[in-house]
Amino acid sequence: MKVNHTKQRNYTPLIWGLSILIVAIILATNYIPRDMDGTIAGVSLTFLPLLNAVLNGVTFLLLLGALMMIKKKNIKAHQRLIYAAFGVTLVFFVSYLTYHMMAGSTSFGGEGVITYIYYTILISHIFLAAAVVPLALITLGHGVKMDVAKHKKIARWTMPIWLYVSLTGVIVYILISPYY
Repeated sequence: MKVNHTKQRNYTPLIWGLSILIVAIILATNYIPRDMDGTIAGVSLTFLPLLNAVLNGVTFLLLLGALMMIKKKNIKAHQRLIYAAFGVTLVFFVSYLTYHMMAGSTSFGGEGVITYIYYTILISHIFLAAAVVPLALITLGHGVKMDVAKHKKIARWTMPIWLYVSLTGVIVYILISPYY
């Protein structure tokens, strides 16, 4: 019996550190003093909320593709789609931060039942978006290390939450877009 004596890297401190940093940066955007004209060097940032919704939609489709590929046991395609989803999510993160640091928040102007629907979706989206950061990074870490048992175990939670967050990001944009 051949024993593998190579030491596996422990990514846990990095994952939790990144997770805390990402969530802290997003929360901090609410408290940064800003010039509320919503521009950078005279360029309007009004296109960024739509871009963010598109990036969320692309992430959703990439994740669906990754899910389909792993069900077909096509590991290489699954990995490529997951890496692409992480890449698109990184672009989303930069775009989201840029917009909210420079333009602030937009208030929902709907009335009646739609207000309750909007805030229910928004609040669940926010909390699950914060939760999916460490979940996705931990899941990715297990996948990269090819620790299949742990990867599968956590991916059963990560995938549906990340899909929900990506889809509700688009829905939140559609519901609030008339108020930009």
